[in-house]
Amino acid sequence: MSAEARRKTILSVVLAVICVIYVLPVLTVVINSFKLNTFVKTDTFALPNAESAAGFSNFIKGMTFGNYPFWKSAAYSVVITFLSTTLILLFTSMAAWYIARVNSLLCKVIYYLCVFSMVVPFQMVMYTLSKTADSLKLNTPWTIPVVYLGFGAGLAIFMFVGFVKSIPLEIEEAAAIDGCGPVRTFFSVVLPMLKPTLISVGILEIMWVWNDYLLPVLVLDINEYRTIPIHIQYLKGSYGTVDLGATMALILLSIIPVIVFYLTCQKHIIKGVAAGAVKG
Repeated sequence: MSAEARRKTILSVVLAVICVIYVLPVLTVVINSFKLNTFVKTDTFALPNAESAAGFSNFIKGMTFGNYPFWKSAAYSVVITFLSTTLILLFTSMAAWYIARVNSLLCKVIYYLCVFSMVVPFQMVMYTLSKTADSLKLNTPWTIPVVYLGFGAGLAIFMFVGFVKSIPLEIEEAAAIDGCGPVRTFFSVVLPMLKPTLISVGILEIMWVWNDYLLPVLVLDINEYRTIPIHIQYLKGSYGTVDLGATMALILLSIIPVIVFYLTCQKHIIKGVAAGAVKG
């Protein structure tokens, strides 16, 4: 075996091991979602058998536990994710187009501030954010997307600006000659050309908002509004006991849509990131 072939073999083995390490937690959730609570604690990594199998009872128990219905949490998660992603895609794409085309000192400052926001840890601002959201009445599922817009703007603008710079300016000039104003030029000419980046940014934002726990629990009134991650957190019985089987079942239900969505659209993520981060 040549040195090059040996190197590729070693690299493949290392990557396979890393892949198994990443997949193992998800596989553990899948296995334990079909096991009785007792066996989840004692035989965590064992496959379900005739004695430990719970069938779909964990899913039923998780969705009917307590006084807060699971469908309501799922509905709030869908509403928040949809509104937040829509706001981020619309406003950041417009802002990125303006920043890329005007290219003034103010635009450069705004751009670098947006990029800098990506490295600011959420824990640094979460307490003041909670107070501000309360004061501005941004503590409902219909207003919290404004908060997500602020936190998601950094990455989105960074990717959109890179792609807009790769669009020939002559296309927009031709639209202006044909009588298009700025608004019509953006929605009729620029926005369709942003499709690869729109899809990739949308996928990343959907995965982030759908799985987010910390921001909703800090901003929302959790007695009235609960997303799926918050709902799972409250699967507790008397004296704080937790039914791990039901918890694993709801975790599986919550990650299945995101996994399917990601696997379906992962090629668009690669195209969008390459288009937005390399060009321009």
